Amino acid sequence: MPSSAGIRVESRSQLLQYLTNSGSPREQWKIGTEHEKFGFDRKTLAPLPYAGERGIEAVLKGFIPFGWEPVEENGKLIALLKGGCSVTLEPAGQLELSGAPLEHLHQTCAETGSHLREVRQIADALGIGFVGMGFHPRARREQMPWMPKGRYGIMSRYMPKVGNLGLDMMTRTCTVQVNLDYSDEADMVQKFRVGLALQPLVTALFANSPFTDGKPNGFVSYRSWIWTDTDPDRSGMLPFVFESGFGFDRYLDWILDVPMYFVYRDGRYIDVAGQSFRDFMNGKLPALIGELPTLKDFEDHLTTVFPEVRLKRYLEMRGADAGPWNRLCALPALWVGLLYDQEALDACSDLIAHWSTEEMQALRMAVPKQGMHAKFRDSSAQELIKQLLKIAAGGLKKRGRVDCEGNDERVFLEPLIELALAGRTPADFKLDQYHGAWKESVDPLFKDYAF
Repeated sequence: MPSSAGIRVESRSQLLQYLTNSGSPREQWKIGTEHEKFGFDRKTLAPLPYAGERGIEAVLKGFIPFGWEPVEENGKLIALLKGGCSVTLEPAGQLELSGAPLEHLHQTCAETGSHLREVRQIADALGIGFVGMGFHPRARREQMPWMPKGRYGIMSRYMPKVGNLGLDMMTRTCTVQVNLDYSDEADMVQKFRVGLALQPLVTALFANSPFTDGKPNGFVSYRSWIWTDTDPDRSGMLPFVFESGFGFDRYLDWILDVPMYFVYRDGRYIDVAGQSFRDFMNGKLPALIGELPTLKDFEDHLTTVFPEVRLKRYLEMRGADAGPWNRLCALPALWVGLLYDQEALDACSDLIAHWSTEEMQALRMAVPKQGMHAKFRDSSAQELIKQLLKIAAGGLKKRGRVDCEGNDERVFLEPLIELALAGRTPADFKLDQYHGAWKESVDPLFKDYAF
């Protein structure tokens, strides 16, 4: 089988088939979790540069004795691979684990634990730390470093042309997401619609970015708000997903209309920001006249759209702020409980059946500031979240996946249930500490919440 880099794309139907053939039988569905974190110098609390004895490069090198294989770009270490997992760098050095596709949540949480123990061992040796927050609580934009990855240079030049907060998105945000499978187009559509409609509620539940430049910013999820002014062409709630007839074909139309960032050729990134993939398919891309894209070019392009739910050959749930260890296990538990049991998925579909796209967008805009207090019709985000957690618990119970102590996957929902019952986001608790024990300083956060 040739690699996707060697498969020339000669028609739109070829790309549609690529998406259409992406389903898998229920018994083969897997769970993939991705989570990011900020590194900091323990003495100064400053973000970590790429180079130097306390830099991100040194962190990556620290993983190699644990069996990770290094990946370089232009002679610079930028990633690591091991057993279906990768450790990669976001633009300002946010360290990301992209987990392997796993069968159940006990494996997922074990993978997270193993990774964070390695991170802690490496960090202790270097005198640095890592913390999970949706937005950097202390550093200004100009204090954030840039990693030596070609695609980030192209993106950083393009972002200010289409939004005011794109550079903050790149350098000062961290998230946790889960990647889930579907069986066929109908299943994809149902999960996509449920995922998009419910994403603002998940944002509220995981809201964890109340500080900017060391002060409260008036938000509970500033990370979420940043996406409202980053790039309207490639982010948001995608109202067309709820239109009659939505499927792979309609999503492909949208993807082909989203402006490109780059084309990767012979080890370098070619800047084509703002240009059309449709023109590329017709051999009319100005930077590569007469050349047709490969399937790998299309796969790369799929990674450069950032809606609240993203379709590749699986679905990515993207609406949550990064956080501590237990919430890295809780996010996949919530979505698996809601989407991997048909009865639970149908209950979610019934819940959102009569929500209008205008109502969902209004909730999406309210949650970053109001969190669980955001209103929806005659209810609140908090009350809807309680319903979701009940549905998710039922879905996880039916899966019947237990650990060696007999606990099923519902155990990972417990920190979310506590938050929902309290009606307070993680950000609310940190604001209490800021105004109380922390004496209006965010500096103690780096000790109290470090991994």
